[in-house]
Amino acid sequence: MRYFGKTPRTLLAGLILLAAICVSLSDARQAFAAAQLSTFIQKVQPGELFEGADRFGELTGEPPVAPVYRGKDLAGYAYLNSDFTTSIGYSGKPIHIAVGIDASGVIHGFKLLEHHEPIVLIGIPQAKVVAVLNSLIGKDLARVAAGEERPPQVDIVSGATVTVLVMSDSVVRSAVTLIRSGRFGKSDALAAEAVPEIRKLDLSKDKASDWQTLLGDGSIRSLRLTVGEVSKAFADAKHQDGVARPETDNPGDRFIDLFVAPVSVPTIGKTLLGEAAYQRLVAALKPGQSAILIGGDGAYSFKGSAYVRGGIFDRIELLQNEQGVRFRDRNHTRIAAFAPSDAPHLKDIGLFVVPADFMFDVTAPWEIQLLVQRTLGAREKAVIPFNLGYALPSAYYTTTKAVVVEPPTEKPSAAELVADEQPLWVRIWNMDRVTIGITIAALLVLTGIFFFQDWLVKRPRLFAWVRNGYLLFTLVWLGWYAGAQLSVVNVLTFTSALVTNFSWEFFLAAPLIFILWAAVAAGLLFWGRGPFCGWLCPFGALQELLSAVAKRLKVPQVRLPWGLHERLWPIKYIIFLGLFGMSFYSMSYAEMLSEVEPFKTVIILKFVRDWPFVIFAVALLVAGLFIERFYCRYLCPLGAALAIPGRIRMFEWLKRYPDCGSPCQRCSKECPVQAIHPEGQINVNECIYCMHCQELYHDDHRCPHMIQKRLKREKFMALSTPESRGEQPPKPPRTVVTHNGQPITPS
Repeated sequence: MRYFGKTPRTLLAGLILLAAICVSLSDARQAFAAAQLSTFIQKVQPGELFEGADRFGELTGEPPVAPVYRGKDLAGYAYLNSDFTTSIGYSGKPIHIAVGIDASGVIHGFKLLEHHEPIVLIGIPQAKVVAVLNSLIGKDLARVAAGEERPPQVDIVSGATVTVLVMSDSVVRSAVTLIRSGRFGKSDALAAEAVPEIRKLDLSKDKASDWQTLLGDGSIRSLRLTVGEVSKAFADAKHQDGVARPETDNPGDRFIDLFVAPVSVPTIGKTLLGEAAYQRLVAALKPGQSAILIGGDGAYSFKGSAYVRGGIFDRIELLQNEQGVRFRDRNHTRIAAFAPSDAPHLKDIGLFVVPADFMFDVTAPWEIQLLVQRTLGAREKAVIPFNLGYALPSAYYTTTKAVVVEPPTEKPSAAELVADEQPLWVRIWNMDRVTIGITIAALLVLTGIFFFQDWLVKRPRLFAWVRNGYLLFTLVWLGWYAGAQLSVVNVLTFTSALVTNFSWEFFLAAPLIFILWAAVAAGLLFWGRGPFCGWLCPFGALQELLSAVAKRLKVPQVRLPWGLHERLWPIKYIIFLGLFGMSFYSMSYAEMLSEVEPFKTVIILKFVRDWPFVIFAVALLVAGLFIERFYCRYLCPLGAALAIPGRIRMFEWLKRYPDCGSPCQRCSKECPVQAIHPEGQINVNECIYCMHCQELYHDDHRCPHMIQKRLKREKFMALSTPESRGEQPPKPPRTVVTHNGQPITPS
């Protein structure tokens, strides 16, 4: 190992990178605590929420609300939507909106205070999005809280569907939650609570049934709509353009038959999925996590196509306790058909795993909200929600009365917080202890491989087993099982967070991704991009393993001429710079363009995706059978992104001889990815650290330099023998062979 001195500027860049990774994680909790009304109230004028209002009163309650006065009269209250409900947008960060509501439950105004939505930051004017939300002003949400009216909906802004829906839903849900809490000085049925019950899923009820039985006892719930019924809903909402654009001309045609069932409940899961598929699901779920099966048929698809472009299902939402979550493609598995023979054949069936950070209780009532979209014009859409309620039949769970404990007089310390009161990322890390432990152990093993590489490469057979075994672990466990595939999207998201309002909690919510990125950042200082690209990338591991199989099957290998090969290198850098630039214009567009990475199709979704994505991924893998790691060499934007900071590495671990490249070309010709120049130097931007050149370095039967050393050694040993000095070797003692005691004379 040799140390290479760097300039102070380069050293400083490396230290800054390490400091960014080692920032105290306690700051994340403080950042979230700051997102309270007490912080944002300074950005709002009372008159923006209530006409003629001139001052705020003292904050009261927890979460806090602020009385708003018009002179001496109380006009209403101001609160922050994110204090009462989830408001996570497309960016993965909360959208903060100050809302003004009077004591009767009527919304009088609101102000968008802070958000990180890329499509609104750069692209669609913020004023256009806010103008759409103005339709909520004047709505009486007390009737919604009492269940007398459907929640009001706003029109959709094309290109910002998720953002607008999150904003409007969070305003409505937070208001309903506040009204039901009785915080406005009322004590009516909305605030009344009975002694709570503790429900626990009865796992002993695990006998499979049939479709008709589950449908009859309420285990499967359905929503059936005709085209005419949907058109009437648009007419009632005064969306005449929506009425004029039905899905079919016949109002009696089936619009959708929607079926919903929680398949993490043993009896339901075994019936609908089958025993084997249910057991695989249970093995994949985290403790306490649930999964829901949704099937639909008719003129309208509950899946839509947004999940293909942006990875999110924008036509369905899971609701419980005024909280909501939209599923992403990583939570989804396509199901071809139900297991029971008497089940209907449906066009769309999807298995959705409820995200672990959404506090979902399958035994409590919940809803699936179907958002029906119809185009109003060239870019405008109208949306009407239809809710399908679900209550798990009591036969599947047991109930006990909860013990009501008086609240403590003193606020508990941080050490006394229960698990549910801990930050979300802490709860996720606690649930993933096993996978985190395995990942850290694997990284320690890889570190040992690098530090003791000289000892390993001198034993080619052992090294081959170690390398192929590690690649298999990376592909099967790290990739297909744990889904820990790093992506250029992570780089773009991190950069976007740095230029907006950075918070560690968003990145800490994915423990394995965070750990891998920390390891990659540390590895860049020691070895460059090689540790990730050559050892920790599941897609790269798949390419190399398939290439090894192809070579055994005598598939012809193509070696591009050096001039052409060298000119193809910049393609991946051009792709990365294009994505990087696009991320500043539109993060959602950048995410769509990042589908140049086949990682999501091959590793995360395991080829269960629309055929264009599958064909693209398979084409890249087929090219890799003839040109080893074709995608890594010429197209991977993530490899390009890592190569740029990889130049700051502090050490050079790959050994070379003075005559490497001149005249010897052995390493250059045998490098699997052609990362060694004909002149002999290794291009660290392209090296995947497979250590093949280090095997040759120590091999005295393949490396010309080592062959010469071996021949000289053998010649020296030969000259050291008695024959080489002209001496006769001593004659061996004569052996007399006898037979019955008499010597035998040879004939």
